[in-house]
Amino acid sequence: MAYLSALTGKPVADLEGRRIGHLKDLVASFRGGMPHPEIVALVVACPHRRLVVPYDDVAVLVAPAIPLKKRLEEIAPYEPAETDLFLARDVLDRQIIDTNGVRVVRVNDLELARVNGHFYVANVDVGGMGLLRRMGLARVAQALAKRFGRGMPPGIISWDDVERLPGDQPLRLKVPGEKMTELHPADLAEIISDLSRGESSKLLASLDVKTVADTLEEVEPEFQASLVETMPDDKVADVLDEMAPDEAADLLAELPQDRSEELLNLMETEEAADVRKLLAYPEESAGGIMTTEYIALRPELTADQAMQVLRETADEAETIFYVYVTDADNRLVGIFSLKDLVLAKPGTALSEFMHRRLITVNLHDSQDEVAQAIAKYNLLAIPVVDDEGRLQGIVTADDALDKIIPTAWKKRMPRIYR
Repeated sequence: MAYLSALTGKPVADLEGRRIGHLKDLVASFRGGMPHPEIVALVVACPHRRLVVPYDDVAVLVAPAIPLKKRLEEIAPYEPAETDLFLARDVLDRQIIDTNGVRVVRVNDLELARVNGHFYVANVDVGGMGLLRRMGLARVAQALAKRFGRGMPPGIISWDDVERLPGDQPLRLKVPGEKMTELHPADLAEIISDLSRGESSKLLASLDVKTVADTLEEVEPEFQASLVETMPDDKVADVLDEMAPDEAADLLAELPQDRSEELLNLMETEEAADVRKLLAYPEESAGGIMTTEYIALRPELTADQAMQVLRETADEAETIFYVYVTDADNRLVGIFSLKDLVLAKPGTALSEFMHRRLITVNLHDSQDEVAQAIAKYNLLAIPVVDDEGRLQGIVTADDALDKIIPTAWKKRMPRIYR
């Protein structure tokens, strides 16, 4: 194994032994479908110019002085392709996203492996040893670690999992689109919060709309607004369509009014109507923090009919731990849990086993009052009704406690209601 840091700076000599300069960089290229880029050229800093030497003209790469197979005058410079990687320039010191450890780290060094006479980039070193190696302190650190019986963590990530993003974007671990969506949105949100605003925006641009929506729901509205600041309006509208109405309303409330209105006009009609409804209420009232994504059924339905409806519509609700029962005028008349439904006989009408003693809050109740009711009755969600008792929405426990419990504590709470 060889390291980029150990090679850069080495003197380079031609066939006649004349020193022509020192190694400044290595050029790597993806060839033959190999996941690891192959070293194809050396960038040599010569007096008054830079020479890119084809790897085929190199006699030995790992040596105190790097000898070439030809005289300087005989070397035909390598012409880099657009897809080629200049390892020191394009990779070293770049940020990558370690999806395994869910963290943002920096490339401190690159490890090369020799296979059949060719060198390939094998691993990325993101640990402290890579940084010490570049500073020329690796041997000292290893000696001290050995003396005190403490090893240095390697911090190695295989290049198999590394992808270069174009332009000035950071490197990130290569995760196919379908696998990226398997990361918990809270993990993605944490990764995004560790990146700069520009890098966060670029990462979000690489994700599908549903994943972006789920991720934005995990960060505060102020941060949401900053992330979508440069995002095209049509994509933001698609993201808002995917978000829970209450979350979408919170985001729109943080944007300038003219852009907020424009985005509402671009959203799907039904979703926009739900969001407009929520924006009409004070921000910290029950109406302002409720969601309109719930399931309400008629009391004459049977348990097996209710189960069929849940199968068809469950993905449209924020939580189905509770199911609400309303009459023809949308007045809330009962509530039951999934446990109640599962234990009921298939032909039993909902009116026979629903709970009629209801705990509700009014549209204009404060967030504190909603939180107190949820805590007092140990609820995962509470229905919100108007003055006539008509069901308008529900407030989930996390939304009720959002501004009461510090965010850092709230994130540690189990999310069993989702």
